[in-house]
Amino acid sequence: MFSTYNENDVILLLKDITGLVPRIGTAEREKLIQQGVHYSEMLPLEYEPSDAYLETFYRGLSLYAKMTSQAVSETARQIRAEKQGEIVLVSLARAGTPIGILLKRFMEKIYQAKTIHYSISIIRGKGIDRNAMDYILSMHKAESIQFVDGWTGKGAIQRELDAAMREYPGVSSGLAVLSDPAGVAEKAGTNDDFLIASACLNATVSGLLSRTFCRKDIIGPQDYHGAAFYSELAGQDLTYRFIDAVEQYFSEGLRPPERRTLAGSGLEEASEILRAFGLPDINFVKPSIGEATRVLLRRMPWKILVHSMDDPEHLGHIYQLAQEKGIALEVYPLRNYRACGLIRHVAGS
Repeated sequence: MFSTYNENDVILLLKDITGLVPRIGTAEREKLIQQGVHYSEMLPLEYEPSDAYLETFYRGLSLYAKMTSQAVSETARQIRAEKQGEIVLVSLARAGTPIGILLKRFMEKIYQAKTIHYSISIIRGKGIDRNAMDYILSMHKAESIQFVDGWTGKGAIQRELDAAMREYPGVSSGLAVLSDPAGVAEKAGTNDDFLIASACLNATVSGLLSRTFCRKDIIGPQDYHGAAFYSELAGQDLTYRFIDAVEQYFSEGLRPPERRTLAGSGLEEASEILRAFGLPDINFVKPSIGEATRVLLRRMPWKILVHSMDDPEHLGHIYQLAQEKGIALEVYPLRNYRACGLIRHVAGS
């Protein structure tokens, strides 16, 4: 286990590439991505949060740990209703991994259900890690598998899963997520775009792991997709601060979070935003609190659309990050989302 995850919580089907790949600054990486280099073939420098930003993380965790736990409870209920035997959670690294741990712990604590949790890589444009899938299917029945992620943005990963699972008869491509504002997940705690505090940070809330990596000179034909371990960030690791804060509410007889009526699909809304701002590609539009936060943390943002400038509970960390990075906030009539990140077009500049 090249991470800070407890071995009882998750089995990582990832190759340790620590020290094999240099980390690239955000501006250089963004330019390379927009020139055609695949994002999974580089590792970014991790954002080091300021004290003020960390305060917004702690505040968000305090405000939304219980709602996150409610969403875990509801998602787990839907999984358990479908799967009565062994449950095999397959979380999508890295944002899905802490959520998979929470679901595993809930299944075991509340339902006393035998639950195994793997975390594997899926990469937009490259697909799922076939070696990891082959291993899981050598150990478990296809119908026991449940894919897990944290939230949906436009639904790109759901579409990637749908395509990948055509090669695996009997394995459902349906995602289980805590927040599904895109309206595409098979199982979800809520369709509200609420703040899952783990979205506020990168490696330091994900077992000190990088995002997943796949490049032929490093990842061989028999290898799992890779990830690097940032051991130098050990003093900043908040992975279990997040997990434990949510888990403390498991035994409270949790009610499902309220559901919203969605106005069309997430992809439709993202496409409207694409046209409204004249961006060259749908991948420049990143809707949802989680995705807007990622844009601020590891991409080159152009501007951040918000449904309101007076929503510190949900968007306080976004206001803080945008201020630190000098990124414009613009109020926009978002329907399914509370925030949307727009990536700066820099290729050829």
